[in-house]
Amino acid sequence: MPNNFLKLSDKETLSKLLTDSNLHPVIVFKHSNSCGISARAYREMEQLDGVNILDVQQSRDLSAELANITGIEHESPQVIVLKDGKAVWNASHYDVKAGAVTAALQANT
Repeated sequence: MPNNFLKLSDKETLSKLLTDSNLHPVIVFKHSNSCGISARAYREMEQLDGVNILDVQQSRDLSAELANITGIEHESPQVIVLKDGKAVWNASHYDVKAGAVTAALQANT
């Protein structure tokens, strides 16, 4: 896993990310190791720094909890930008692009 990815695998880390989102936008990338579309999205997200990656095979419960908190139905691959404890932007599948995430971050800074 490249250095720009921060592993999201427990509720404590998710809680901290929600708190951190009060200070700055937070990126969460839901990734599936068994999906070709997710592999393409992974390469897009590698272009960004500070991406919190959630492996959906290893952390199904956490993925479901994030969906409940944000109100955004789970998909994979999926990127969610959090600000002030809420989802302010999301994309899935072929819409996961580094440029679109960067624009969402800038719009919510």
